[in-house]
Amino acid sequence: MSVDPFSPSAPDQGPRPGPVFFERSELNQILRLYGRMVAQGEWRDYAIDSDKDSCAFCVFRRTSEAPLYRIEKRPALARKQGAWAVLAPGAVILRRGHELDQVLKLFDTRKFRVVE
Repeated sequence: MSVDPFSPSAPDQGPRPGPVFFERSELNQILRLYGRMVAQGEWRDYAIDSDKDSCAFCVFRRTSEAPLYRIEKRPALARKQGAWAVLAPGAVILRRGHELDQVLKLFDTRKFRVVE
């Protein structure tokens, strides 16, 4: 009996890792925050990036600028520092944690104003 090595049920291969992406509930939480900040006039645009190790939701004041914040998910760090992080420009980690809602509370505790 021959087994197709490219089938997902091949005995010598584990599950093939795909790109990391947000689950629907996670994306809903992030988009609720984004909508609130757009309504306040703080944020104007966003971008979503994904690769095999992480995914990120980047927030922009203007489309032509660098992102103000990156909300990043790295499942490889879930047991260590936490899979979620909010990064500022220059890859400065503002908050890291295991739960998305706890990490997003960063935006509730401060009054964010972009100084031009």
